[in-house]
This record gives sequence, C-alpha cells and structure tokens, in this order.
Amino acid sequence: MATGNPGNDRRPEEQRLGPVLRRRGQITASTTDQRLLDTGGPSDWVHTDPWRVLRIQSEFVEGFGTLAELPPAISVFGSARTPVDSPEYEAGVRLGRGLVDAGFAVITGGGPGAMEAANKGALEAGGVSVGLGIELPFEQGLNPYVDIGLNFRYFFVRKMMFVKYAQGFVVLPGGLGTLDELFEALTLVQTQKVTQFPIVLFGTDYWGGLVDWLKHTLIAQGKAAEKDLALFHLTDDVEEAVGLVSKEAGR
Repeated sequence: MATGNPGNDRRPEEQRLGPVLRRRGQITASTTDQRLLDTGGPSDWVHTDPWRVLRIQSEFVEGFGTLAELPPAISVFGSARTPVDSPEYEAGVRLGRGLVDAGFAVITGGGPGAMEAANKGALEAGGVSVGLGIELPFEQGLNPYVDIGLNFRYFFVRKMMFVKYAQGFVVLPGGLGTLDELFEALTLVQTQKVTQFPIVLFGTDYWGGLVDWLKHTLIAQGKAAEKDLALFHLTDDVEEAVGLVSKEAGR
C-alpha cells in the first residue's frame, strides 16, 4: 500500500475525500479517518457515529460492486517515494507486465512511485490495472496508469479490498504503509483466515534486515514459530516472483 507521500511539506493542489474532489480554497485540514478516530468530546459519538456506519457500508458496497468481476489478481505494494528513474521503479514495471502475462490483474494503492510502476507495467501489457486510493491530508490522486480506480475514506475498508480480491501479494521496498499491509497479510495467513495466499518480498537487500530480525529476535525469543518463516518468499528476480505467486495461487 504505500501511504507515504513525497513532498508532504506543501499544500496539495487537490484533495480527494472518497468520491468528492476539493481544490484550492476548498481543501480541508483533516481526513474522514481522523474525524472517525479522534474524540471530539464525551458525547459526540452519539450524534455522529451511527451515521458514519452508513458511509462505511456504502464504501464496502461500492468496493464489492466494482471489484467483484475482476479476473484473478495480485496486489502489489511499495513506496510512493520510489523515483521514476530508479531500478526499483523499473522492477515494478517489469513485475506488472509479468503478472499480466501470467494471467493476473494488478491491484495497487493507486499512488505514485512503486504503485505507479506496477500499474504502468500492467497497462502496457494490456491487462487490468486497478488502483485503490485513500483519502490523505496530502493525497496526490490516482496515477494515470489506473484503469479501474476507487478512492476510499477508511483504511480498513480499503485493506479488506486488497485481500478479498487478490490471490497473493508482492511487496516491493516501501515504508510504514507497506509494512502495515505486509504484516496484516502475514497475520491472516498465519491464523489461517486466508489460505493459499502467497506473499513475496521483492528486494533481498531491502528486506534482509527485517528477515534477520524475525529470525534472530522474534522467533529466537519465542514470539513466533520457525515455521512462520515459510509464510513468505524473498527474491530479487521478477520472473521468480511471478512464478511463486502463480504456483501458490493455483495458476
């Protein structure tokens, strides 16, 4: 998912709040998630939260209705800060192409950087390129390579769509948002909430330190089991990444 934004020190030119677009003087200082999670007073929730349920329901309905007829898909995560002229961006483009050639649609967070790269590769290969955006204080909008785009107000609704409509994850180097999606997926597989769900970490140099920490700290101290290391694969090869998700997803 990469929720980070390169350039969050300046005011955005436009802001997307779910289906609503705001520009210039109409840009607001807070997001829907902020207003949901911040407590404005001891009794505010009585007057606002019941109505929020309807908005949350509408996001689920819109997401389910839009994505229900997708072909088999893989969700690709990575940093919004990945430069266009970097090897990581080029790897994302090749990954998007490879997944389409293997018969998958490509789902990303719809933003710039690594997400844009995967969407670009999917589009260039003639596949289905999907972007699931999120309302952020400095949201940049969906990248131009998205064919099917949805903008969500609530992170938890968006995260449901990433898992429900994908047969696996490929995780490019990314930040806190990427880590959030990665560890949620690992937890869902570990607890058998989802089955036959391959998770591939792309970039051994980037992810190697995390894997070492899992081995030598988390597992060594008994906080997880040795077998949990089998929940994911680590590679630097695009073809291997595509092959791993294809094999485990039953393609």
